[in-house]
Amino acid sequence: MAIFFYFRFHFYNMYDIIGDVHGQASILKKLLLEIGYQKSGTGYVHPERKAVFVGDFINRGPEIKKTIRIIRSMVENGNALAVLGNHEINAIIYYLKFKTGDPLVKSSNKNFFALFKTISQFSGNADEFLDHLKWMRTLPLYLDMGDFRVVHACWSQPAIDFVKENIPAGKIKKSVFREIYRNSKSGIGKHIWTLSKGVDFTLPGDLKIISNKGVSPRTFRMRWWEKPQGKTFEEMSFESKFSLPDYTIPQQIIPENYVYPEDAPIVFFGHYCRGRGPHIVKSNICCVDSCVNGTKKLTAYRWNGEKTLNKENLVQVGR
Repeated sequence: MAIFFYFRFHFYNMYDIIGDVHGQASILKKLLLEIGYQKSGTGYVHPERKAVFVGDFINRGPEIKKTIRIIRSMVENGNALAVLGNHEINAIIYYLKFKTGDPLVKSSNKNFFALFKTISQFSGNADEFLDHLKWMRTLPLYLDMGDFRVVHACWSQPAIDFVKENIPAGKIKKSVFREIYRNSKSGIGKHIWTLSKGVDFTLPGDLKIISNKGVSPRTFRMRWWEKPQGKTFEEMSFESKFSLPDYTIPQQIIPENYVYPEDAPIVFFGHYCRGRGPHIVKSNICCVDSCVNGTKKLTAYRWNGEKTLNKENLVQVGR
């Protein structure tokens, strides 16, 4: 059964792709005003442009409630588009229950710790947050606009094709999220996490590194758009928290990876916390996440129909 997350709009031909907001409503409002959006009775609106949010608008920041309200209002009134990020997916999963009424998630792990800040900010407004979760289930996992694409973490064509064939159109059913939680490494779970979290490279057991938090991670986020053959660990890393050794990755431990073609449409994504940049990493690859809770800066790319990314179209505002 096909799912149609392919969008082509004829009225709008200019878009502003906005990075992970993570509860920083004040910075988001400042950015929107900076790039010409005006506050109206239906939220922030631009006479000629439409905003596109790459996901991860909840958790971490001090104004999560306001952030959701701004983005949801823009989407519902036709002034913006948005895709699901891994933080929204985790929130949906966290509130799921079995038919018996028992919670699906019985013990929290690191994927849900960030959610507690969101829950705290909705204290006394639990019904509102549950309504937001229903709305989140109406958001797509990716957008294919023809001339450009948007996904939260990784444009994997096999994952895109799987989603098209296996998830019905419209609001995503709760059963899909239950399956994501139960089977994260196969089927629907594997493909949706690829789109929303990217490709994690598991380090060999004899390779030990230390992150900026003093811990020794066992995986790193890789440059999913490149061929890993013949590359070093550092060359394939798209991490912001630690560096990796400059020696070639052994062929036998290279993970499954989707290489993004150089002649494919521009793809925009977030997720990778590029506080120091660069945001444009190839002529058709752009990460608009600028670690808003660390740098206090939010990044947008103003797409005007170009086939090749232009660094002059990047806009960044801070607190």
